[in-house]
Amino acid sequence: MSKPRLEGKVAMITGAASGIGEAAAKLFAAHGATVVIADIQDELGAAVAASIGTDKCSYKHCDVTDERQIEAAVEYVVTTYGRLDVVFSNAGMLPQATPIMDVDMAEVDQVMAVNVRGMVGAIKHGARAMVKLGIRGSIICTSSVSSVQGGFGPASYTASKHAVVGLMRAAAGELGRCGIRVNCVAPAGVATPMSTVHTGWSASQVEETCSASAALKGVVLKAQNIAEAALFLASDEAAFISGHNLLVDGAMTATFSYSMMN
Repeated sequence: MSKPRLEGKVAMITGAASGIGEAAAKLFAAHGATVVIADIQDELGAAVAASIGTDKCSYKHCDVTDERQIEAAVEYVVTTYGRLDVVFSNAGMLPQATPIMDVDMAEVDQVMAVNVRGMVGAIKHGARAMVKLGIRGSIICTSSVSSVQGGFGPASYTASKHAVVGLMRAAAGELGRCGIRVNCVAPAGVATPMSTVHTGWSASQVEETCSASAALKGVVLKAQNIAEAALFLASDEAAFISGHNLLVDGAMTATFSYSMMN
């Protein structure tokens, strides 16, 4: 491997017990970071941390819908490791594909609580810690192709991911004066435990369906690809990149027509 890109840095990743977050936790650690996995899947999270190594990774229970738990997770990171350089706010949920005329408003509230309110909390408390410690850090939020175009997911999910991008842009404007960068990584459909449960498909079926929609052929999008994009945004190689929604979609949103979804 080339020179580690996060050597000496400390990162907190929400939703890192599986999927994109797990891939990012392993990749960040491989590039020299100390990683804290913040999730509600205690057994899975602890197992991922153990697989990385207790000298490089630990697990902290954190429900991002509860601001107090986000604050406690950030406090744990700073108390345990003395600093916080990177926050990857990745925790999210994907609701059932319910038509807008039949949508359950309680489900809309839950989607917003996880996908938007949870991001606000992670940025708020992550940035507070960085400013207090004088760290010019990087905050990354997981958005989606649904953040730029309708038709890729249910209305509530699409609305939440549009909101995440607006939040990121506002935060980038405010926190830039403190030297803190804020960006999003926006995946196309990728086979994760969440997407397979949501669709009822196998991982290979998810990949086949999503690959068919991408303009770029010969490459299958994996969680690892999203983790690599997040690694770039977390690293000093992206030192002047802030306020950006980095699409990892094989030109899907550049070439895809909404009418093709119907």
